[in-house]
Amino acid sequence: MRAHTVLLASSLAALLASGSAFAKLPPPSEEAKAKAAEAAARAAWSNQVANYQLCQSMERVAQGYLERARAAGKAVQPSPTPPCSDPGPFSYAPPTARPIEAAGAHSPPQTAATPPSTTQPAASGAKP
Repeated sequence: MRAHTVLLASSLAALLASGSAFAKLPPPSEEAKAKAAEAAARAAWSNQVANYQLCQSMERVAQGYLERARAAGKAVQPSPTPPCSDPGPFSYAPPTARPIEAAGAHSPPQTAATPPSTTQPAASGAKP
């Protein structure tokens, strides 16, 4: 019984201590957002470099296989594959901040004088 109460007390203390771990964090600053965007761009570029290196490696292996097969007298035809594309050096241009209206907001330039909807029908029932 004594071990049971010790276990209960320690689990209760752990539960109370972990409550502070679920506290809400403040929103990231603009600088932190910019660094995160650059890190994401660098990670995407790094993936492109890895894909390029993998493509080159597969090309070397395929070329070696074709050479050995032709030397052994086998008639093999290589499959057409797209060429490896080099991603080039890393370059990152942060997106420029646009004003709200230039960002695609669809609000009229004047202040509304009436509500957007009325009780009157849009068209009368008569046909032209």
